[in-house]
Amino acid sequence: MEKNYLFNQRIRLRHLHTFVAVAQQGTLGRAAETLSLSQPALSKTLNELEALTGARLFERGRLGAQLTTMGEQFLIHAVKILDALNHAGQSLRASEQGDPAVLRLGVLTTVALGMLPSILDRFHRQQPQAIVQVATLHNNVLIAGLKAGEFDVCIGRMAEAEMMNGLNYELLFLESLRLVVKPDHPLLSDNVTISHALAFPVVISPEGTAPRRIAEAMLEKQGCHLPATLVETSSTSLARQLALRYNYVWFVPSGAIKEDLLHASLAALPIASHEPGEPVGIMTRSGVPLSLSAEVLMTTIRRSHAG
Repeated sequence: MEKNYLFNQRIRLRHLHTFVAVAQQGTLGRAAETLSLSQPALSKTLNELEALTGARLFERGRLGAQLTTMGEQFLIHAVKILDALNHAGQSLRASEQGDPAVLRLGVLTTVALGMLPSILDRFHRQQPQAIVQVATLHNNVLIAGLKAGEFDVCIGRMAEAEMMNGLNYELLFLESLRLVVKPDHPLLSDNVTISHALAFPVVISPEGTAPRRIAEAMLEKQGCHLPATLVETSSTSLARQLALRYNYVWFVPSGAIKEDLLHASLAALPIASHEPGEPVGIMTRSGVPLSLSAEVLMTTIRRSHAG
């Protein structure tokens, strides 16, 4: 009992913030930038946390920082603690200011860039007084946050069965990978092949992400490799600007560029990944009743995807 008491006393909020940032960003470098820390300082804090928990929380290597099984379990608790503190502050402000309740939505970054704007517009036509808080995160952090009660509804990818325990999942679509360029890209005036495309600079998701795994599988089947001129980023807005304004070839999940292709802002290269795609759907917590606003939002998501 005394050991557990000391353990709890020694973990600090900075440990939890650091841990969640690394889980979300996928690498220590990007997490350090997010927290405005040096990478050595971040590594020290992460090492302290692993020493305090007595468990290895990340596997660090070529693919970045990948959560271990113990890390995935700890992530659920870390998000829950930080969320509880956040909601405590929100409830105090709400009681003082008379603020309405909010609807908390977690989404993949590709969803936020693609289908989400039209979803929110349709939703607010039906619920004009609703406040929607939107968080765009990596899938494992979305799932952990949903389990911890941080979100009411999430739009994310299907994960391993163990991670989906306690969640309801409703398939919306299979998110395939597309290679897109600006409409006047030199590739479009030529006989397009994957090798020709890779002669240009590429922008792609970071290692360890689902879109990157699909891209690497496609390239391996073609006997090709990514070029040296490469931008790896989880920022869809940055990747989109590189593809819109310059000669970058963007490896992107189909959901993120649906509107761009519809309005011919970007053009898809006639190169298929031949992979089934990653299942994307609506996620909620099992056995937890939803508010009227959450039910309306889910109906809006279904209708937006269908039409």
